[in-house]
Amino acid sequence: MNRFEGKSVLVTGGSSGIGLAAAHAFAAEGARVIITGRDSAALAEARAALGGNAIALRNNAGVVAEARDLAAALASQQIRLDAVFINAGSAKFAPFADVDEALWDQSFGTNVKGAYFQIQALLPLLDAGASIVLNGSINAHIGMPNSSVYAASKAALISLAKTLSAELLPRGVRVNVVSPGPISTPLYGKLGMDAATLEATAAQIQGQVPLGRFGTPQEVAATVLHLSAAESAFIVGSEIIVDGGMSQL
Repeated sequence: MNRFEGKSVLVTGGSSGIGLAAAHAFAAEGARVIITGRDSAALAEARAALGGNAIALRNNAGVVAEARDLAAALASQQIRLDAVFINAGSAKFAPFADVDEALWDQSFGTNVKGAYFQIQALLPLLDAGASIVLNGSINAHIGMPNSSVYAASKAALISLAKTLSAELLPRGVRVNVVSPGPISTPLYGKLGMDAATLEATAAQIQGQVPLGRFGTPQEVAATVLHLSAAESAFIVGSEIIVDGGMSQL
């Protein structure tokens, strides 16, 4: 299929994990893909893997000025967007008693403020019929210990999808959320836990998934493509959960 032939798609945080899987999926469907990230080496490697039509731009998703710089860089190349996957995010877990202001600011700065102002900056570049997909999390729906800040930031994104959908519908822009459960990505190595704690946590989480395994980035990417394509034109302000039944059964 070539659902995105002749279309341009932006994937923030597109150099690894779910973002990179989504970028590959969009490219396989004919899209010109623009990816962003903070790691220049990872961006270069991802761009090479995506092919010569891809564009990679270094960007810090939690900085409002850089959100505007990204929009300006795309505008300078006369790029208009048919789909945006706001995937860049921060996942830091800590017991409630140990959460400090820095952890709070990092989580909400990247996951909420970054997403909010990135969409605002990109708005003039969105074609009528464009789709925005936000990367949420099932942590917004479950009471997982040590996830209070992360879960709250993802709950804010789910709310944002609804309010932005109502506000942007006159422009012909849809906003939806994909909320992954436990997915095998490099993110699990960035949670701030030592190896033993990380292994024990992963085993404990996997035991709560009815399917008995972690999901793959490609499984989430397939849902992102569905929400971004014309076939989902009647899905607005909604959330699709991809978690192997963890939060459902």
